[in-house]
Amino acid sequence: MDFYRDGGDVQARLPLLSTWLGHADPKSTYWYLQAVPELLTLAAGRLEDDTWAGALMRFAPILQSFFTDRLLIQRHASPATIAAYHDTFRLLLNWLATTTGTRPADVDLGQLDADTISAFLTYLQDERGNTTSTRNARLTAIRSLFHHAALQAPEHAETIARVLAIPPKRCDRTPVSYLTASEVEALLAAPDQERWHGRRDHALLALACQTGLRVSELTALTRGDLHTGDGPHVRCHGKGRKQRHTPLTRQTVTILTVWMTEAPDGDDQPLFATRSGTALSRDAVARLVAKHAKTAATHCPSITGKNVTPHTLRHSAAMALLHAGVDTSVIALWLGHASPESTHAYLHADMTIISSTGHRPSQMLLDTPPDLWLKVRRKPSVSPHQAPPLDATRHLTAFWHTSTPSDPTRPPPSS
Repeated sequence: MDFYRDGGDVQARLPLLSTWLGHADPKSTYWYLQAVPELLTLAAGRLEDDTWAGALMRFAPILQSFFTDRLLIQRHASPATIAAYHDTFRLLLNWLATTTGTRPADVDLGQLDADTISAFLTYLQDERGNTTSTRNARLTAIRSLFHHAALQAPEHAETIARVLAIPPKRCDRTPVSYLTASEVEALLAAPDQERWHGRRDHALLALACQTGLRVSELTALTRGDLHTGDGPHVRCHGKGRKQRHTPLTRQTVTILTVWMTEAPDGDDQPLFATRSGTALSRDAVARLVAKHAKTAATHCPSITGKNVTPHTLRHSAAMALLHAGVDTSVIALWLGHASPESTHAYLHADMTIISSTGHRPSQMLLDTPPDLWLKVRRKPSVSPHQAPPLDATRHLTAFWHTSTPSDPTRPPPSS
């Protein structure tokens, strides 16, 4: 009895007790366990404590199986998705430990109700300063986990349903921020090309401004992804597991060819590396873009009022293609967008594209005879295979060499 009250393992001590009493078999000693009713009461209490401890630990195995089974095996999620989800739950568990004092290992799934999740989302925006889109991305990760938890813990179905009912927050769409041709030239001239880091940054900025690659695609590039021979292009593994080949202009090829003489040897080596040979991180690219944008602003004051990030360079490439007369569907393919609708935002970024028609849209509708509209509606669509080919690289090169700040929409010279 004393062993059991002190939390000892009676089962392990039973052979010792049997020997002490001189029993031939430990089974004969079980009689004492049945003869003491208090022992059964203590066993029921310990069983209750073990059940409660299991409930407290319920969230930990669910979270682990979500990453190891749901994301890795079932969905085969990309490393970027796993990293984003990892950051979400790291933030959630740290916030929960700070506000409630609950250790991550002791979190119960029942604690993560709709009120708690809503408070966490409010914390992200009010205290961490996250944008609405970031808040919605964190909510998407949490919803994905709770969809998985619904199958693992059906006893929490009501709590899970309330969390899944939390809607994403609506947000205003801000205008696309981009650099003009003169601002791009000032940015490319900012790095000190007398130094190794300056030559590396110059090559990275030139490639980013011309191709519009995402920062994750830039940092993942290797020497083997770059082809400077006939049909120069860069190969990247982009968002949504899509591989694409983006053409390179002659100017970009020249810059990258020079940089290749200093980059680490080997097709599997990072194209843009640190001095130690490791690939640049996304934060490192963001810092170097901000540093050179600040330098460029001293020679081009119009950059001062813009928040220049690696994604700004992606927008700049898209706007250069749009100003050069490239169709939005081609731009969508160039940037690796899942749908051409994602490219429509660039049409609203510069009203000169709309106003360059010389007519107001409403007046154009009034001046068009009804019979002409009928002819247009009856006209069969043109097959993409019948459309004339468009050399987007030639248009982009022409735009960079003909556009000026006073006339950013001047068309390229005819070939």
